[in-house]
Amino acid sequence: NVPEDQADKLLLASWGLPRAVLEKYHSLGVVQMFEWQAECLMLGQVLEGKNLVYSAPTSAGKTLVAELLILKRVLETRKKALLILPFVSVAKEKKCYLQ
Repeated sequence: NVPEDQADKLLLASWGLPRAVLEKYHSLGVVQMFEWQAECLMLGQVLEGKNLVYSAPTSAGKTLVAELLILKRVLETRKKALLILPFVSVAKEKKCYLQ
């Protein structure tokens, strides 16, 4: 569980994302994360580029964790990222979304 003193970490606005990114998420109804998603982002040195392996049921929100990790790393390091997706349809959807 996310400690009470870090409950603000559930809000997307707490992660230092650009306003345009936050507005896009907000337009999709995503304003905050589930506790398990915030826990993933706060584990060890994940935000510094260390590996993370996590599992959750279909439609539980795994993609949001990956997107936030990728966005933060790309914006902070100015390096490229590679996002591998399982289906062409999902890849096309994410391409449009991330543009």
